[in-house]
Amino acid sequence: MKNPGKFKLRSDFVPQGDQPEAIKALTEGIEKGLKHQTLLGVTGSGKTFTVANLIVNLNKPTLVLAHNKTLAAQLYGEFKAFFPENSVEYFVSFYDYYQPEAYIPSTDTYIEKDSSINDDIDRLRHSATRAVLERNDTIVVASVSCIYGIGSPEDYLGMHLVIEEGTSIERDEFLMKLVEILYERNEDFKRGTFRVRGDTVEIFPSFSGENAIRVEFFGDDIDGLYEFDSLTGSVLKRLVKVSLYPNSHWITPRLRIEKALPAINEELEERTAFLLAEGKELEAKRLEQKTRFDMEMLKEFGYCYGIENYSRHLSGRAPGEAPFCLIDYFPNDFLMVIDESHVSVPQVGGMYAGDRSRKQTLIDFGFRLPSALDNRPLQFNEFEERVNRVIYVSATPADYEINKSDNRMVEQIVRPTGLKDPKIELRPVAGQLDDLLGEVRARSEKGERVLVTTLTKKMAEDITVYYTELGVRARYLHSGIDTLERIKILRDLRLGEFDALIGVNLLREGLDLPEVSLVAIFDADKEGFLRSARSLIQTSGRAARNVNGIVIFYADTITRSMRTAIEETSRRRKIQEEYNVMHNITPTSIKKEITNILGSIYEADYWTVPVVREEAVEYGGEAEIEQLREEMKKAAEKLEFEKAAGIRDRIKAIRAKQIELGIKE
Repeated sequence: MKNPGKFKLRSDFVPQGDQPEAIKALTEGIEKGLKHQTLLGVTGSGKTFTVANLIVNLNKPTLVLAHNKTLAAQLYGEFKAFFPENSVEYFVSFYDYYQPEAYIPSTDTYIEKDSSINDDIDRLRHSATRAVLERNDTIVVASVSCIYGIGSPEDYLGMHLVIEEGTSIERDEFLMKLVEILYERNEDFKRGTFRVRGDTVEIFPSFSGENAIRVEFFGDDIDGLYEFDSLTGSVLKRLVKVSLYPNSHWITPRLRIEKALPAINEELEERTAFLLAEGKELEAKRLEQKTRFDMEMLKEFGYCYGIENYSRHLSGRAPGEAPFCLIDYFPNDFLMVIDESHVSVPQVGGMYAGDRSRKQTLIDFGFRLPSALDNRPLQFNEFEERVNRVIYVSATPADYEINKSDNRMVEQIVRPTGLKDPKIELRPVAGQLDDLLGEVRARSEKGERVLVTTLTKKMAEDITVYYTELGVRARYLHSGIDTLERIKILRDLRLGEFDALIGVNLLREGLDLPEVSLVAIFDADKEGFLRSARSLIQTSGRAARNVNGIVIFYADTITRSMRTAIEETSRRRKIQEEYNVMHNITPTSIKKEITNILGSIYEADYWTVPVVREEAVEYGGEAEIEQLREEMKKAAEKLEFEKAAGIRDRIKAIRAKQIELGIKE
C-alpha cells in the first residue's frame, strides 16, 4: 500500500506578481478537467515556484520532463529545496558513455554495444521507481529517458522482496530469493550485492548510496533487521520491515522466461528461413548463433547481454505494442510538467525514428530478430495517450502547445523582483571580438559574468583560446563536455572562477545564472534554428536575472526573427515597468544561493583529475610537448583518433599552464 503523504512546500517566499493568478488559473483548469495547459513564464518570473505551489494544491505524484541532464539537475535541486520532507527523485540516462549496437554495411563493420554506466545515476533511477511505487508525495525530474523502455512495473513490483522481522524463512532460501532478484553474492560489498557472515546476511540495496541492510537469523527466523553504515558498519536504526526491489529494471519471472523461449525460437526459425530464401546464408548463420547463445543464457541464468532486445517476448507484448517506461510506473492521475516545452516536446517526438533506423540495419544483416524493434522509445502518439494532465512551461511556447491548450495561455510576465527584460543593443560584426573583449573586462571588474553564444563548437573553442591568451578568464561549454563536468562549469561561473562562458545552443534554455549581466550573440542575423525568434528570446532571457543585464546582437542586418525578439522583449519590459510603478518597486538582482545542485549525485568534493599535473610544465616543458606531438601523429596515422585527441588535449593543457605561469606568451 502506498504512503499517502502530502506535499509540504518549504520556502521563505510567498507568491507575488503574476504568480498567485497563475497558480489559481492552472489549479482551476485541472479541476475543470483541462488536459493541456500552457504556462508562458518569462525568465526570472518564478515558474518553478508556481509549479511547486500547483503540486501542493493537487497533491498528486508529478513527473517533470526536462530536455537535457543539466536542466534536469537544476530543477532537481530546486524541487529538493522546496520539498525537503517529500520524495524528490532524478531519472536520466545512466550512461557516462554509450555506443549503441550498430552495423555499417558499406564497410562490413559490426559495432558491439559498449557503455559505461554511472553508478550514482543508476542508483537514483532505482530510487525513483521505488518512490513512485511506494509514495504518493513523489516528484521525479526526468530527461527524455522517461520514454525509453525499462521493463515492466508489474514484474518490478511483483518480484520485490519484503523483509520483515519475525518472518520464518530458511537462510539458504532467503539467499536464493536475493539471487532471483539479481543481487550478487560478493565480499566486495557495493550496491546490488550481498554478503554472508554466519547467521547474518548483509545487503546493499540497489536504491541506496551509503546505507545497507543487516538481516540476523536465529534458526529459520529473522531475529533482527537493521540499517547500518556500509563504510563503518555502525548500526543507524532498527527496522521492522523493508522492501527490497530487483537490482535491474529488466527483471523477468522464471515462468515468463520459460514461456518466452519457445516464442523466441519460433521467431528465430521464421527469420532464418526468410534470410536463407533471400540467399543470405551468412546473415542466417550469424543470427542463429547469436540468438541461440542468448537463449541459453536466459535459460540458465535468467539474464543475457542485450536482454532488452527480447523485451517483447519476455513481457508478453504483441508485435508493435508500446514498451513499458517510467511513465507506466506512475498512477493514472499523475501530473506531467514539461519544462522548456518548445524544445522538450519536439525532442520526445524525434526519439523513435532515430532508434528504428539503427535497429533496422541490425535486423537486415542478421544481428537481431525483428522483435528487437519493439525495444524502443515511445512513439509520440503513445506518449500523448499516457499523459492525462500536462502543464507546458516555456517563455516561448511553440504552436503545438498553443494549439493543444486551445490558445488559452496562463501568462507570467511580471517578475516579483521588479527586474525587466534586458535592453537589446545592435552592433556591427566588424571588430566584434575586440568590442566584446572590452565589455567582458568591464564586467569582470564589477564581479559580473558574461555569456557568449556562437554558431559552432569550433568558434566557441577558438574564442575561448583567444580571450585566454589575452588574460581573460574564459571557458567554453558545448555538447562534447560530459554531464557532471557541465554542471561543474556552470557552478564555477557563478562562483567567479572565471568571467566569460562561451557556447553554442546549450546556453539557450534553463541556465539560472543571476550573476550574468551581459549576453552577447554572435551572428545574430544568420537565420536558422539557433537564431530563430524563440531562440533569440530565450538566449536574451539569460541576462534577465541581473539588474544591469543587457544583450548585444552582433549583426549587419535586422532579420524578421531579430525584429520579433526585440518587439516581444520591449512588450515585456513595458508590462514590468508599469507593475513596478504601480507597486513602487525598485528592481534588484536575484540573490540565489550557490548550492551543489546534485548533492546526492555530484559529491561536494567531486573533482576531475587534471590531464596535466601542476609540476608537468616545469619537468617536461617543450621537450615533452614535442614528444607528445610525435605520439599524436603516430596515433592519427594508425587511425587511433580518440587516442590522438586525448594527446592533443594534453598539449593544450600544458600550453595553458605555460601561459598561466608566464612561461610562454
